Amino acid sequence: MNHTPAHSPVVYGTEDVLVSLCNSVTRVLSVATQGAVHYSGMVQRITKTCLKPDIGCFVLFDGGFSGLVIINFSAAAAMEIYERYMLSMGMAREDLAASFTSDEVSNVMGELMNQVVGDFTGKVRRELQTHITQNQPKMLVLNQQVVLSVDANLDQPEARRVTFYTASNNIFYLELAIDRTQFLKLYDFEPQDAPDPDAVMAQVAGAVDAPSAAPPPAGDDDTDALLRSLGM
Repeated sequence: MNHTPAHSPVVYGTEDVLVSLCNSVTRVLSVATQGAVHYSGMVQRITKTCLKPDIGCFVLFDGGFSGLVIINFSAAAAMEIYERYMLSMGMAREDLAASFTSDEVSNVMGELMNQVVGDFTGKVRRELQTHITQNQPKMLVLNQQVVLSVDANLDQPEARRVTFYTASNNIFYLELAIDRTQFLKLYDFEPQDAPDPDAVMAQVAGAVDAPSAAPPPAGDDDTDALLRSLGM
């Protein structure tokens, strides 16, 4: 007698989580910069996650599943995203920061990354019917590579790296480390509607414009403590 179910459950695994995250990156940054941001169709399996020069950003999330997201920007990619976004907001070019090391660039990039992960966590709630929370993204201007260990937080970590391209073909990289996990669909359900991208970017604009929303400048006590925890 055959005990195989009439149909196999829908499985949602690591690569599916990664694709959802990559789509959040392209969705938010494409709207913010009014240019096409896209990612490679090939993904790398990696054994460790690293913050790399010139600007590294990392975000931790926890809840239904845990993980670490890192995005490493070259100076050219960071400045293109920053400049295109600020110009689209009506800023004059002569008023823009001249260097990727500027606190203003880190503040804007940090808020955009916050919106990327916020978009991703929203999709997780709608599509996987589970809940994850995120911490505030940490942006660091780097002149050397920093390895972030996730072994203490994840039981069976899997790590992936994806290459992204800006509208001007500047490159940045996303790295994701999560526990090895699969979601099985027990019954059919309709995901909730996604929020309006214009509303997402209006939220970004409000957060960037509000002085209280900007992360503290580099060199403050929180950043010093973070660097010490990383052994720097």
